[in-house]
Amino acid sequence: MAQHPGKLKPEANAVHVRNLVRRFAAKTILDGVDLDIAEGEFVALLGRSGSGKSTFLRALAGLDYSVEGTGTLETPESLSVVFQDARLLPWRSVIQNVTLGLHGPSGREAGRKALAEVGLEGRETAWPNQLSGGEQQRVALARSLVREPALLLADEPFGALDALTRLKMHDLLRELCARHRPAVLLVTHDVDEAISLADRILVLDEGRLIEDLRIDLPTPRNHGDPRFAEFRSHLLGRLGVDVPGRKAA
Repeated sequence: MAQHPGKLKPEANAVHVRNLVRRFAAKTILDGVDLDIAEGEFVALLGRSGSGKSTFLRALAGLDYSVEGTGTLETPESLSVVFQDARLLPWRSVIQNVTLGLHGPSGREAGRKALAEVGLEGRETAWPNQLSGGEQQRVALARSLVREPALLLADEPFGALDALTRLKMHDLLRELCARHRPAVLLVTHDVDEAISLADRILVLDEGRLIEDLRIDLPTPRNHGDPRFAEFRSHLLGRLGVDVPGRKAA
């Protein structure tokens, strides 16, 4: 059986993983992963389809109950998960979705503040089907941050959005993370998204981490910066994409 996340002491890293292995039947999906994520650090995880990205995120979230595996995995008591699908309950209003599990006037006030932070002040009584896809993801972000988690896990949260909405959501996520300071693990296929948002970028290949790259660019990130292009070229190469003119790693 998979070993589920232990709980870290407050002074420790937000995530501590050693020799993490996950298997489905005879296939090894994660093969000895080691990782530390500091408190408040924003880490993006890249990898080709089937590389084990979502399996790793689900392991951190404690959502892989029936999976075989071994290793040490420690996370904070408080963590939240944001998925590509906003996963709002259609029979509950926006404010009820955000405050799910919170009770009383203090919970409702926290929900109102969270909605204001994501630009949805005044939409508390709306129903999910009255919102656009981008607005639904804003509600999902509000729900994930209303409890002030120490760790935010995001599994391609902007993958279903159009390009313009996605850029706006990048700005919003950057602002929210700067304000609330959770540690973040963002799983994405989008190299530019990873460079735009992350302090570090990891590349997972066949269940192993083959890259751990610190992104030392000023924020907000300028896509026209030559160093942005260098990071993009290097990461695409690590993902197996042949980039003309790229220097060998």
